[in-house]
Amino acid sequence: MAMLNLRFAFPDHLIDLNRIEALSGIERDGEQIRIGAMTRQRDIQEDALIREALPLLVEALDHVGHRQTRNRGTLGGSLCHLDPAAELVAVAVNLEATVEVAGPQGTRELPMAEFAVGFMTTALQADELVVAVKFSPPSGRHGFSFVELARRHGDFATVSVATSLLYDARGRISRAAVTLGGVAAVPQRLTEAEELLTRSLPGAAAFAEAADAAQSLQALEDAFVPAWYRQRVAAVMVRRGLSEAHARWSGEPPGLGAMR
Repeated sequence: MAMLNLRFAFPDHLIDLNRIEALSGIERDGEQIRIGAMTRQRDIQEDALIREALPLLVEALDHVGHRQTRNRGTLGGSLCHLDPAAELVAVAVNLEATVEVAGPQGTRELPMAEFAVGFMTTALQADELVVAVKFSPPSGRHGFSFVELARRHGDFATVSVATSLLYDARGRISRAAVTLGGVAAVPQRLTEAEELLTRSLPGAAAFAEAADAAQSLQALEDAFVPAWYRQRVAAVMVRRGLSEAHARWSGEPPGLGAMR
């Protein structure tokens, strides 16, 4: 619908999927949570299971458009549109979601890393559609954060950062997932930063070193934001996101250095 509104798409026919009940709903599927592709963003945001098991998803939804758009927008629609600045796309990459796809040849499952092929381009075939998305909730207590910079609340993100941190018994980071949205053609996992953080002692020094990795990414440039600005903002936002995620786990306030 967004592409139609912007006059970027001119389909011969439109098919309304709203009455297909099997495409909506939220349920536990073993150790995973399965969300139907047509589930409204607002329903996801208010669901008790999601709020408990996937708080990062709930936090990201606060930045998706406005209440009116969340009342109509769907999870599957956001992933299929695949805007590089879309919050739900960044979270799906961060949480390593699996996308269920159906077509005349049957069904298949695609990791989100394979589903997002390029700029606003998915791995869907012309006769396929997304039916659901599966998320594996982080085990145990963890740190998480979703932060973004936009010109106004509800606007497309100039830069967004989704962060998930797991810790070992000694309080060191055992697993880190840091995803940048709005910077490249598709949301990018900062693998170099994640490797630096893993098994490290969390703190301002480790977070600053990890944030430097964001400036090495090749960034998008448009009429409003030059590439160098996105790179610089990305470093600041990564530092902020890591600090907030760690604060959630430790119960301590974020370091002031992360806010600069």
